[in-house]
Amino acid sequence: MKNWFKKLFSKTKTENNTTDMKKFLIVGLGNIGAEYVNTRHNIGFKVLDHLAKKENLDFQTVKLGSLAEYKFKGRSFFLLKPNTYMNLSGKAVQYWMEKENIPLENVFVITDDLNLPFGTIRIKPKGSDGGHNGLKNINLVLNTNQYTRFRFGISDEFKKGKQVDYVLGEWNSAENEALPERLEIASEVIKSFGTAGLENTMTTFNGK
Repeated sequence: MKNWFKKLFSKTKTENNTTDMKKFLIVGLGNIGAEYVNTRHNIGFKVLDHLAKKENLDFQTVKLGSLAEYKFKGRSFFLLKPNTYMNLSGKAVQYWMEKENIPLENVFVITDDLNLPFGTIRIKPKGSDGGHNGLKNINLVLNTNQYTRFRFGISDEFKKGKQVDYVLGEWNSAENEALPERLEIASEVIKSFGTAGLENTMTTFNGK
């Protein structure tokens, strides 16, 4: 009887681990509030909104953010837009990782990057915060930088001393015209991360 129970417990534990490996936390960084909706700093929110609209998903207000679940090829993607404001993003990431038992290797954070030309994609398995306050807080709360981040280039076309105004400014007309195509590619990046894996996703999309 004990051996039977032990086997059952081991099987259940293995099945649970397998299930957890098919769950992904996709975090789009941004700030809540109408004044931030179309700003460069909110590209993380914008990417998730694009995917949700395309797949007819609804975001629900949940603890520490807005969440939509996307089922694709046997995987569950939890699309999270933290409502903590950028500087406290780590709290929401940690909470939903723990609540859904999502391993660190299945966490994917989407953020803006001043060091990349507009629309350029760069996926990395780890790295410094690069001066980004959202990543800085996630690193602090999780006590690690060993999670995948998807950097979306916003370029650095601002005058000296105007970085904050630029990052929190709205997209110009040329950027707005080009955004739909870049957002479509970004949606494919998310799906690829969960189905093809990190290495394949990096090979396929980095630099595009």
